Amino acid sequence: MKIIVAIAFILILGSLGSALVFMMKDKGQANRMATALAFRVGFSIALFLLLLLAYRLGWIQPTGVLVGS
Repeated sequence: MKIIVAIAFILILGSLGSALVFMMKDKGQANRMATALAFRVGFSIALFLLLLLAYRLGWIQPTGVLVGS
């Protein structure tokens, strides 16, 4: 499960980076930046749903460690 989450984060960051490159190259002439950002949103939603499903199916468990307490 950790590997899947790490791959998802890499995909999200890669899509964000490609949107930055497209923004600098295209100067607003093409819609490649919007497509890359749409993929980033899709990857983020997919990761969130995967984590909810994994918790529901018992693949991941909460640790009981609270941050800041």
